[in-house]
Amino acid sequence: MKNIIEYKGFIGTINFSDEDNVLFGKIEGIDDLVTFEGRSVDELRESFIEVVDLHIADCEVAGIPAEKSFKGSFNIRLNPELHKKAFRTALKNGISLNQLVQRAIDHEVNSSSDECCCC
Repeated sequence: MKNIIEYKGFIGTINFSDEDNVLFGKIEGIDDLVTFEGRSVDELRESFIEVVDLHIADCEVAGIPAEKSFKGSFNIRLNPELHKKAFRTALKNGISLNQLVQRAIDHEVNSSSDECCCC
């Protein structure tokens, strides 16, 4: 089970507050904090669609991108043994560690299944 919702290419993460008896979430992958909520799945979905459309409109008016820009680099943390194995695998294949990681990520995000390798 995935606790996400998608609309117009935007992804929202979903949580439940037992204390407030409400489903709530936020839009991921944007530079702003935009939240939504509902007491039912239908209300939650309607709220998500509404805030996505509002976010897009607000960004158009402000002349800013609606989605976060990605610079193409990030740090990862591995346990030392996996790091060593990755280094050796890259070396044996005549590629850099960066190329190995890029190929592994490319394989995971472009595989035929929408399922994540680690979820």
